[in-house]
Amino acid sequence: MLIKFLKEVMLNVAGKQAEEIVDFLDTKKYTNEFLIAKKLGITINQTRNILYRISDNGLVSSIRKKDKKKGWYTYFWRIEILKSLEFLKNLLIKKIDQLTHQIKSRETKEFYICERCNIEFNAENALLYNFTCNECGDTFVLKDNTKVLREFKKNLDRLEKELKLVEEEIKKEKEKIEKKKTKEIKKQEAEKKLKRSIKSAENLKLKSSLKKPPKKIIKKKKIKKKLTRKKNPSKQTKNKLIKKKLKGKIIKKKSKLKNKRKKQT
Repeated sequence: MLIKFLKEVMLNVAGKQAEEIVDFLDTKKYTNEFLIAKKLGITINQTRNILYRISDNGLVSSIRKKDKKKGWYTYFWRIEILKSLEFLKNLLIKKIDQLTHQIKSRETKEFYICERCNIEFNAENALLYNFTCNECGDTFVLKDNTKVLREFKKNLDRLEKELKLVEEEIKKEKEKIEKKKTKEIKKQEAEKKLKRSIKSAENLKLKSSLKKPPKKIIKKKKIKKKLTRKKNPSKQTKNKLIKKKLKGKIIKKKSKLKNKRKKQT
């Protein structure tokens, strides 16, 4: 059903050959224009003219790639499904409006016909010609609109049914696009989470490396600790130092007494 609608769009925009292009343009991937020309059995310039006419309405998109050996650019094309369906929807709405207007005019107004020339006139124009044909001179006959109205109403029903189907296809296509978007968003979020986790892991490594300083710094810290111990000794070491000082003082006193005795003698 979708391909049928797309063909109808291309037929209305660029003719019969454009209708055939739908079979060769992949809706997911971009197709090489030379491949399209080969499959259609026409020249590359003719193919490009058709594609440019369609692209003027925004119904196809393209990307270009440079040939490294030859140096020229090759275009790759793809049908824009949603835009094409919306284009068809607007086209059907216009046709439905025109038909409803014609049905109303047929139901409310009178129409006259020249049976020999098969030329139709409304009441105003028939009055201008005095209800006689300029071509053959026959008088106009009042036309019976029942057959015409029946055909118009059939066409109107067909167009309304087609419009409903097109609207359903548009809905499906929009759902597909939304699903793709949600997938992309989820993918982006997952990538962001990964980056955050990697960064946090790196930060943790940095912090741990900062907490454990290098060997030289550790040695310096140990030396500092020893110095601080000497500057600020414990109770046991304090007592030892006091004893040493007392011993020293006693020895000094004894030596002084000895010296005095020697002098006296």
